Amino acid sequence: MALMDFIKKQFIDVIQWTESGDGTLAWRFPMQDMEIQYGASLTVRESQMAVFVNEGKVADVFGPGLYKLTTQNIPLLTNLKNWDKLFESPFKSDVYFFSTRQQVDQKWGTPQPVTIRDKDFGAVRLRAFGNYSFRIADPRLFHTEISGTREVYRVAEIDGQLRGLVLQHLSDGIAQSGIPFLDLAANQIEFARALSEELAPAFGAIGLKLEGMTVQNVSLPEELQKILDQKIGMGMVGNDMGKFMQYQTAQAIPKMAEGGGGGSGIAGDAMGLGAGVALGQVLAQNLQQGLQQPTPGAPAAAAAAAAGLKPEDVLATLERLGELKAKGILTDEEFASKKAELLKKLV
Repeated sequence: MALMDFIKKQFIDVIQWTESGDGTLAWRFPMQDMEIQYGASLTVRESQMAVFVNEGKVADVFGPGLYKLTTQNIPLLTNLKNWDKLFESPFKSDVYFFSTRQQVDQKWGTPQPVTIRDKDFGAVRLRAFGNYSFRIADPRLFHTEISGTREVYRVAEIDGQLRGLVLQHLSDGIAQSGIPFLDLAANQIEFARALSEELAPAFGAIGLKLEGMTVQNVSLPEELQKILDQKIGMGMVGNDMGKFMQYQTAQAIPKMAEGGGGGSGIAGDAMGLGAGVALGQVLAQNLQQGLQQPTPGAPAAAAAAAAGLKPEDVLATLERLGELKAKGILTDEEFASKKAELLKKLV
């Protein structure tokens, strides 16, 4: 009996896979020193597929169902081994199971800001993150391109590759969506759809199907966000430089009040506040005069303004305009135009 038990253990009559946890994409059925009994049963559960591999070549692929392994339902393997129709002997073959259920909540994000083209700003560096889900759609292709002969292949092993694909196609996805940066936050679903369309061929090339893509946040680096906030502030005051300077001065007064108590006393604080208010008024008046376009109906007023503008006021205005250009609030063309206009008033 001991000899008969030993012989029986060399043949496999039931082939199946019960997943023990999440994150497994491919699993090889243990076949060392064993052969598959002719007529053995193969059980492939829902959300699984099985692949028979003979001497390194992919043979038959099975979807969900219960199969009896005979020459009739393993035709490719039969051809590879040159079996005749009367063949009923045990045989050797590697069997791989693949999980076809969705692998959800896979994270993606930009570790560094990514430069993209934008309709409004020309070029913008932004950060974005979200998640996606995928599944194995073509186990034959996934086996030959990715998992190979490994005993177990897990999601974690391909995670870095898939994240890289997302980042590689991020710029193309934004360009494909046609959505300006300022509208991306309100159109994240459309952006995610465009990104999915860009990524689908890359996923398909390795036997995967991208099932879902979400964009949870799109933002600028901190330094660019400050410049954007300033542009928004300019827009809120109708691009009136004088009003904008008054607004900035008003915002700075509380900070000056907080920082003026370093040993100078109440009188020093009051002087600091008074200087801040006076400086804000002077800058606002100078910039208003320097940036105001003369109208055809008021040549006398323009001449009077030019005559009353002091050289030191012009220089102060130019310095302030230079700071605004350095921060990106004014373009080079706007700065050059205002500079030429102010310098004419010194002649």
